[in-house]
Amino acid sequence: MLTTTADIDVLARFGRALADPIRCRVLLALREGPGYPAELAEALGVSRPRLSNHLACLRDCGLVVAVPDGRRVRYELADARLGHALDDLRAAVVAVATDPTCPDADAEGCC
Repeated sequence: MLTTTADIDVLARFGRALADPIRCRVLLALREGPGYPAELAEALGVSRPRLSNHLACLRDCGLVVAVPDGRRVRYELADARLGHALDDLRAAVVAVATDPTCPDADAEGCC
């Protein structure tokens, strides 16, 4: 299987999006279903301007889309497969991080 530069760029953008805990929380919240910025900000305990910046980043990465809904804008995952990918990725990372045979399982800041 040949990996193209475009594939690598897409994965790198995905990694940058996941590098911030708030963006991770937004993606996980949207995995449950669409959300409005004010409601997401309240649920995540962040200010609306801060959430807006994170939503813009996620839009720019192509992970979420803004859908006009009357006078409001609703956000949702750009593709339903992202929700499944997030579930799989989270399960795999948690399994590795909690594996007692992993030498760095208890290390803080482990990459």
